[in-house]
Amino acid sequence: MEDSKRTPVPEPKRFPRSVFEQGTEPDVRFSFANERTFLAWIRTALALLAGGVALEALGLGMNPPLRLAASLLLIVIGILVSLQAWVGWRRAEVALRTGSPLPSAPLSLPLALSLAVVGVLVLLGVLVK
Repeated sequence: MEDSKRTPVPEPKRFPRSVFEQGTEPDVRFSFANERTFLAWIRTALALLAGGVALEALGLGMNPPLRLAASLLLIVIGILVSLQAWVGWRRAEVALRTGSPLPSAPLSLPLALSLAVVGVLVLLGVLVK
């Protein structure tokens, strides 16, 4: 069969279109790195959610109100981190496609501060029984 008789393969529709319709296709290595960063944020979110559930489910001989507060805070942080994963992936992919500077992660500082608060709650929960 001659090459001239081949029918062109249509480009697949990619989600989200609002990202993939912008700019030009970046080097695939950068897109894969962006995806790995997304997956790292997702793993972090899963760990935070699991930690919050485990802290409350296991009890661990802590002060109940402080344990509940730490558990809920971990779960809320896990939810926010999963949103950060998506928003961060999208912002970075658009920047890669348009040649813009890469954006920072706006939840990094609140995440660090929230985890410090969780640490203090757990410490107090262990000390104040």
